[in-house]
Amino acid sequence: MTTLTTEVIGAGAPIGAARAAMVMVHGRGASARSILELAGAFDARDVAYIAPEAQSGSWYPYSFMSPISRNEPYLSNALQTLSGVVEDLEREGMPSERIVLLGFSQGACLALEFAARNARRFGGVIALSGGLIGPEGTPRNYSGSLAGTPVFLGCSDVDSHIPLTRVHEAMDVLRKLGGDVTEKIYPGMGHTIVQDEVDHVKKILSGIKAPESRT
Repeated sequence: MTTLTTEVIGAGAPIGAARAAMVMVHGRGASARSILELAGAFDARDVAYIAPEAQSGSWYPYSFMSPISRNEPYLSNALQTLSGVVEDLEREGMPSERIVLLGFSQGACLALEFAARNARRFGGVIALSGGLIGPEGTPRNYSGSLAGTPVFLGCSDVDSHIPLTRVHEAMDVLRKLGGDVTEKIYPGMGHTIVQDEVDHVKKILSGIKAPESRT
């Protein structure tokens, strides 16, 4: 299968010394470096920030609401990329309950879909303007449990890319999977990120306490 990842870059604390790790997933037409620029807004220097980059700036070619088959094999490759990043973090001693998944736009859709398909206790799941992948009526028969994972969904009520119903669907599905879900809808915001969303991210990061020891 064709790989979509050209590189994985990092910022912040070294993984071996970090309190937590955040996997940051960029949107269509953006880059790993551009999403990493957001890390500075979180005021958490003891967190490791990791960002994979999609080839040509896109994780999959069509809308997240297209039939899943239209976005293959790119979608499966993109999900495997996230799986590989998480597995690498775990091998380096960062357990999933200290790993936060964050994405914006297409990256938010990918992060949500990965969390649903690989449900377990994460440090957090943050989707800024995104929804679960697939057309309306897609079965959401995910297994596993998020086991109380803090989940934040932020989106505009007039986002031209993300219908509000898809944000509500993600909220319902992730709650059924055991996530502690907060949904915030911002009137007239458009397709962007605002300070209130950043504040919610900071709250999730602050809830991950430093381990007593690292081995």
